[in-house]
Amino acid sequence: MAEQKRADRQAAPQDDVLDIRNLRIEATVYPPGEDPKTIVIVNDVSLRVGRGRVLGLIGESGAGKSTIGLSSMGYGRGGVRITGGEVILNGRDILGNARGLRRIRGKEVCYVAQSAAAAFNPARKLMQQVIEATLEHGVSSRDEAQKRAVDLFRQLSLPDPENIGDRYPHQVSGGQLQRVMTAMALCSRPDLIVFDEPTTALDVTTQIDVLAAIKNAIRETGVAALYITHDLAVVAQVADDIMVLRHGKTVEWGDTRQIIEAPKQDYTKALVSVHAISHEEQAPSPAPILTVDKVTASYGGGQVKVLRDICVDIHAGQTLAVVGESGSGKSTLARAITGLLPPEQGSITFDGRTLANRLADRPKEDLRQLQMIYQMADVAMNPRQTVGTIIGRPLEFYFGMRGAERDARVAELLDKIEMGKGFADRYPAELSGGQKQRVCIARALAARPKLIICDEVTSALDPLVAHGILELLLDLQAEEDVAYLFITHDLATVKAIADSIAVMYRGEVVRYGRTSEVLAPPFDAYTDLLLSSVPEMKVGWLEKAIESRRMDAGGN
Repeated sequence: MAEQKRADRQAAPQDDVLDIRNLRIEATVYPPGEDPKTIVIVNDVSLRVGRGRVLGLIGESGAGKSTIGLSSMGYGRGGVRITGGEVILNGRDILGNARGLRRIRGKEVCYVAQSAAAAFNPARKLMQQVIEATLEHGVSSRDEAQKRAVDLFRQLSLPDPENIGDRYPHQVSGGQLQRVMTAMALCSRPDLIVFDEPTTALDVTTQIDVLAAIKNAIRETGVAALYITHDLAVVAQVADDIMVLRHGKTVEWGDTRQIIEAPKQDYTKALVSVHAISHEEQAPSPAPILTVDKVTASYGGGQVKVLRDICVDIHAGQTLAVVGESGSGKSTLARAITGLLPPEQGSITFDGRTLANRLADRPKEDLRQLQMIYQMADVAMNPRQTVGTIIGRPLEFYFGMRGAERDARVAELLDKIEMGKGFADRYPAELSGGQKQRVCIARALAARPKLIICDEVTSALDPLVAHGILELLLDLQAEEDVAYLFITHDLATVKAIADSIAVMYRGEVVRYGRTSEVLAPPFDAYTDLLLSSVPEMKVGWLEKAIESRRMDAGGN
């Protein structure tokens, strides 16, 4: 066996940075009232990534994509064990050298996490964290590391690149924080980078810049990369090869053009051909259920204006989509509506009554009827509570449900979000990113609200599951006449579900109206930029989009 492994290694291409062979990863679960069970998360997966090459890992939530990515650093998250196979990095099997793992993590291999908000230390400035691994491994001096960090900030289109490193994580938007994490990974000039949904939190205009920066960095440095994503249009722009995974097994592996244009397996064909949701735009009802009238809001005691004279309406049983780039004020508008950020000026009327500015001053019924699903599921749930407890809490709080009645409703909600009652006893740490977001959706649905604010609720989901969630939301809307304020940077989602659209830019609404009107020319410059930045599932689309921007910038 040992001789065969040596022969395989000699036969492998010498420029392979990462060579994973027959990887098997297991975990132990503890079902209540039953003996512990061993489950297989990754089953006999093999892959190779050459220098300067990008391998895209795609598949549905829970397919094992992130688990495989973490294994390339010799790491298994809590309760997960690598029980078989080899992970060969730069010619050596890192699984057989546990003591040496600290010397390669952050130097030879770096990781860009899916949830930047949960990955940064809130008590340390961004620059300290970006250059930490570079200094720890002695890659360069502090001055050189800071200079490279600033260059990366500029390359990744971060605002005020010379000074943004002096901010703390909470002082930048989610999209900006994700780009800072990408800079952190690139700073130490690694041989391999694992990108785990690096553009999930980014608006489409910023996404183009980040994708282009990633491609340029790979081309210029020769770094190898694993690119984990559920967005096929994105992976088509950055990956040289694509591996399709399902239930921890390889479904199909080939070059990007073949996978996108001529998939061989039925599951791959289903991923590539997820059909658009058919939604007929509804005419507005006489009286809106929510009216935001000339709302202005600020941070820092009025020093930083983040919303300026915002006026929008939402009608019962309809969806208002709020779109715009990272930092435009989309999520801040949601915070103002929910009372988490009391407006300085203007008023918010809900179901015929003016809402109190502060959340603490609102009655229980207002809280029940206006729910919110947050963008970052990692930080939206108590990690010490089970899924059943998390979903059951609003059932107890608003309706007084207990015991079997509550458990039955929890099971019903879990079925609606395509997870099933078997997840009720799991903890958030035992779920994938997409599964966590679905639990947050079920928690909001449990209150039977009249309005749900959806803050990027499908951004962490693979296309098949996202399609199902959007259909679920539309079905619920038809059944219960619930309204949605849908915050997103995914314009394909907007077209699928929105009855009206508000385009935001720098805290102001620059275009607003019915979906058919907003998406019809002539466009203002910013809306035109947004629409032209939506990735298409075509190899080479990114380069054409960048070239088009250059022509526009040149006055053509």
